[in-house]
Amino acid sequence: MILILKKKATAEQMERLKDVLRSEGYLVKEIAGVDEKILGVVGTMYKETAFYESLPGVERAVPISKPYKLVSRELHPAPSVIKVGDVTIGGDRLVVIAGPCGVEDRKRTLDIARTVRKHGAVLFRGGAFKPRTSPYSFQGLGEEGLKILREVREETGLGVVTEITSPSQADLMVKYVDVVQVGARNMQNFELLKSVGRIGKPVLLKRGLSATIEEWLMSAEYVLSEGNDQVILCERGIRTFERYTRNTLDLTAVPVIKKLTHLPIIVDPSHATGIREKVSPMARASIAAGADGLIIEVHTEPDKALSDGPQSLYPEQFEQLMRDLYVIAPVVGKQVDYAYLDKAAIMKPRKGKGKAAPMVVYSGVPGSFSHKACLQFFGTEVPIRECTCFREVFDSVAGEQAAFGVIPVENSLTGSIHENYDLLLEYAIMIVGELTLRIKHNLLGHLDSSIEGIERVYSHPQVFQQCREYLDKHPAWDQIACKDTASAVRKVEEAGDAKEAAIAGVGAVQTRRMTVLKESIETNPRNFTRFVVISKNESLPGPKNKSSLIYSVSDKPGALFETLRIFAENNINLVKLESRPIHSRPWEYLFYADLEVDVTEDGRRHILEGLMSKTEFFKFLGSYQKGTEVSH
Repeated sequence: MILILKKKATAEQMERLKDVLRSEGYLVKEIAGVDEKILGVVGTMYKETAFYESLPGVERAVPISKPYKLVSRELHPAPSVIKVGDVTIGGDRLVVIAGPCGVEDRKRTLDIARTVRKHGAVLFRGGAFKPRTSPYSFQGLGEEGLKILREVREETGLGVVTEITSPSQADLMVKYVDVVQVGARNMQNFELLKSVGRIGKPVLLKRGLSATIEEWLMSAEYVLSEGNDQVILCERGIRTFERYTRNTLDLTAVPVIKKLTHLPIIVDPSHATGIREKVSPMARASIAAGADGLIIEVHTEPDKALSDGPQSLYPEQFEQLMRDLYVIAPVVGKQVDYAYLDKAAIMKPRKGKGKAAPMVVYSGVPGSFSHKACLQFFGTEVPIRECTCFREVFDSVAGEQAAFGVIPVENSLTGSIHENYDLLLEYAIMIVGELTLRIKHNLLGHLDSSIEGIERVYSHPQVFQQCREYLDKHPAWDQIACKDTASAVRKVEEAGDAKEAAIAGVGAVQTRRMTVLKESIETNPRNFTRFVVISKNESLPGPKNKSSLIYSVSDKPGALFETLRIFAENNINLVKLESRPIHSRPWEYLFYADLEVDVTEDGRRHILEGLMSKTEFFKFLGSYQKGTEVSH
């Protein structure tokens, strides 16, 4: 049951209410992240709804219709994000768990771990205890295998995932493992589920061989009922009459799970197909279906593997798969970040003078596109702080109150954000990273609103331009400008007027009282905003393949051409060239240029020297890794 409290309910009343409910034998959970104060109450409801509504501070009581309570979105409407060290599962970055089926020996396991980390895996899988169909098959190395996994973590920084097969192994799991896996054969081993619930570590719960989705979620309920809400669901195929693959991968489970529960879901295409050539296609399909991650079997010599060799990818196949996912993930609002673990490492608190605070700043409010860009690039594990304007972002970075700032510089429909280009010229900071975010605008209103009843719509002026075709169909609407999209949503929400709506991304909705009236109203679906990451002294890991410059040339024929000739003669692709007025010199201009090359490489430093000899003013803004397009 969900108890929605009165708006004027005090913290003292809430605590007394919790005490009353617990005395009745109920499990009570406070639900955060919504507009109202809400308590989730789990247990056998012996009394009528009216009894709970009569309790002090309660506005109304809403029964939960699902047999599973703690895993239901009715009790927990926001998606859960499970944290494993520096890795978050269920967030904006795709999580790939990779490794061999079983830990076979130290050298081979470490070789595989180094390989999968290099190509983008962020967690390592490997079985130390192997439940096998045949009692004569390889059963795993036991504690010796767990010691090898611990060494993998120490050397590579990869958190380790392994299967528990008996409650008697619980102490070993606590000692060695980061994520405890419950295999398909044990999905309904209820004593084991209770045990892993009490361990307190994240749990990877695989779907049983013939389990329905409801049975699967009821198994997750066992874990959560023990006080452990760190559960990751794993679809690994179910047993059907079809024998051409090991199992039948049920990809429909991904969107169904997303609707029914707040728990994240990953897919195991290795066990689902059992055939190496089928793993990558189904992995790609899993991400397109909306999975939060994958668990993939990889082996340096699959033909010699002691278990599941035929379904294990060769390292080069895993590398290609990760490259494919890098392209596919943005379509569903995810990204593959090859520097995932390295970024988290450099953002940990540092000692010594001259080191900026491990903080990322942006202009806007939570739920805005700039906030989304921060989460996409750095993840939820990095401290993020909002600023009131772009200049405050630059001041924070220049003054080393923050290590990095994230600012928008260009939109594919409305062009450059000139204020930020001018600030890049003014401040002594560098561009160290880039992200391109796909912008999807939605018409958001109250639950009782209708498009026909809208009279006023709020958003940022650029958003109105990006949605011009849709807005032209509603000429009677008053368009009221706000400083950003999230502020527009907040203004409409607080007013409570069904005649008002806001245009923003769906991430700006932070309340149960607002809903999407019309999805994707931008004129052009290829609507992208390019963000750059700025820093004073910091750098980011990963290859650099793009550079940004500002320069001016003399006022004589061919002066600009001479600089462009340098790019052409060195086979450099110029992807952006834009002029900006020099504020103190009317009718004279600076040129902002983006190049698809790292001009700081030893073999290309002559390019910078050549440019400086042909320009009157020159500023190098930085070399960095070119960003991918990420959907939102």
